[in-house]
Amino acid sequence: MRNIQLVLEYDGSRYDGWQKQPKYPNRVMIQDKVEAVLSQMEGEEIQLVGAAKTEAGVHAYAQVANFQTNSTMKVYEIKHYLNRYLPRDIAVKEALEVPERFHSSYNAKSFVYEYKIGIGEVPNVFARKYSYYCFDSLDLLKMRQAAEYLKGKHDFKAFSDNKKQKKSTERELFDIDIYGDKEEVLITLHGDDFWPFMVRIIVATLLEVGTGKMEPQYVEQIIEKKDRNLAPAAADAKGLFLTDVKY
Repeated sequence: MRNIQLVLEYDGSRYDGWQKQPKYPNRVMIQDKVEAVLSQMEGEEIQLVGAAKTEAGVHAYAQVANFQTNSTMKVYEIKHYLNRYLPRDIAVKEALEVPERFHSSYNAKSFVYEYKIGIGEVPNVFARKYSYYCFDSLDLLKMRQAAEYLKGKHDFKAFSDNKKQKKSTERELFDIDIYGDKEEVLITLHGDDFWPFMVRIIVATLLEVGTGKMEPQYVEQIIEKKDRNLAPAAADAKGLFLTDVKY
């Protein structure tokens, strides 16, 4: 049995997220689309394992996934087959054979996400599907000050919208980088893992600070009190991209 790893890029605009939802057959999931083409290629049902469970509307430059197969097809043939039959908003950037015990999710050490914020005087019409436009000016210095409170290992319970979360909400943020120019601000987050909506809630909190609605030091209180009601609603999904999975 061979183990094949895929690196995928996708536009999440019209999808309900990465992970298939058997209880909700009417939802359009990216995993379902890729599995359908793999199963067509193999002539039998194929199960795909993804590294990150990106949410509805979230995009990816480098989602990692793997599947088991008895196929004798070369990896470049698998890549070409998938790109021929997948919808045009999903693409396989790389396919390679990996050790049998490799697991895209369990073996992942950390994840990198990038959030795009438009700040130009006039909203960029060509970026409207892939960035959040902020009508207010942003104080990047204060946003960076707030980000310092978020770095490190904390209980991020206040930054997760998953009310059924039974596992520990303690996570470690290795770095938050905030930079930009007159047209766009980018927020890059690197952490060991992220709970549902966590990245987008953090971004929304930093935006509150950047627009003067929240002082940087208040972020420390949100973390310490572990109260979801103290943090703002999650930022729009369209500005979020999974950029890297590290092993």
